[in-house]
Amino acid sequence: MSRKKHIQFGIMLHGPGGHMNAWKDPSVPADASVNLAYYQSVIKKAEEAGFTFAFVADGLYINEKSIPHFLNRFEPITILSALASVTSKIGLVGTLSTSYSEPFTVARQFASLDKISGGRAGWNVVTSPLEGSAENYSKDQHPPHALRYEIAEEYLEVVKGLWDSWEDDAFVRSRETGQFFDRQKLHTLNHKGTFFSVKGPLNIERSAQGQPVIFQAGASEAGKNLAAKEADAVFTNAETLEQAQAYYRDVKKRAEAFGRNREEIRVFPGIHPVMGATVEEAEEKYRAIQSLVSIDEALNYLGRFFDHFDFSVYPLDEPFPEIGAIGQNSFRSTTDKIKERARKHKLTLREVALQVTTPKSALFGTYEQVADQLIQWAEQEGADGFILGSPVLSSGLADFIDHVLPILQAKGYYNSEYQADTLRGNLGLPFKENRYTKQTV
Repeated sequence: MSRKKHIQFGIMLHGPGGHMNAWKDPSVPADASVNLAYYQSVIKKAEEAGFTFAFVADGLYINEKSIPHFLNRFEPITILSALASVTSKIGLVGTLSTSYSEPFTVARQFASLDKISGGRAGWNVVTSPLEGSAENYSKDQHPPHALRYEIAEEYLEVVKGLWDSWEDDAFVRSRETGQFFDRQKLHTLNHKGTFFSVKGPLNIERSAQGQPVIFQAGASEAGKNLAAKEADAVFTNAETLEQAQAYYRDVKKRAEAFGRNREEIRVFPGIHPVMGATVEEAEEKYRAIQSLVSIDEALNYLGRFFDHFDFSVYPLDEPFPEIGAIGQNSFRSTTDKIKERARKHKLTLREVALQVTTPKSALFGTYEQVADQLIQWAEQEGADGFILGSPVLSSGLADFIDHVLPILQAKGYYNSEYQADTLRGNLGLPFKENRYTKQTV
């Protein structure tokens, strides 16, 4: 009899929740996106329940049409550092852009978070999809999609090199001899590439897991190649098991083509379950979430994926408009899916906007039905784990912890006990060996 797969979970910490108007729900503080006590209470509940990691997303450009809680939210490294002090096991993963930052600074930031947390840091590497970001960083224009991924690949090469500046036992700190460090175990990077020139070394030692865990979320060809080559874990979006399987097998196959072990790259589809004790209760919860948004707000939300394109100029109840290549240099894979679904199902602009704003997840129904679907995806090469992004975070997380995890645990698919002290350990990934140590063994 084959061994049951242990399903791992991450929790999305995005203020009040995944829905654009989650802040209106009375179960969360209206200022949840900048409420430290709220974040602390949520992550403590997730840790008590055995979640593998917590994840904070980010963006670098807003306007008056942005998602309300995106207008006023914590920067990821800062909030994760604060949360490290009230947790001891759960991983701490944050988004940071390779298009609008410097490798040396980012290497320091994540290495510091990794030390502060005892080896629990993870970096979600993004190239920044919103074109308006350039205007906030003294740039004339947003780099084209392909160029952003070329930059990201070299950027990661630099950061990983800096993280190996010091071998694990380099700091002797002997008061008897007066020796603080072993000079032979300090390594200067001296990187000179197409986009970056970075000497090094980094001024902080390695952590208990060696290096922070690299997460990536690309769904384009360039994104999947970067993930397969560099990432330890991958975030993805899939509406069906078939889509999840196709992505899972594709990324694992690409990883093997880069000479990697397919088991050392973890795939985490995002899930947004709406569930209840009965299907009728789930429907009631879904209608309550739908009621949080107006059609004007839905059009703004839809426009965000197309670099804040103004859909309000088009008729609501006519077919989704032909807008050409708009969206190709922002959330490319998402905008392609939206346009494809609209064409396939002959949807109107109103239908597309409302569906995108309040999607009816594939994980919909009773608690037992949702648990069974998670098992199916995990058993049939659709996922190694999942990242939970509830429409309204506090109530959705409570439902999941109280009703779904016990079912998974009873069926042998979930273990709330942490297996290690580091994020790598809890993901089942090996310690990240220092490249210089490996050369001398």
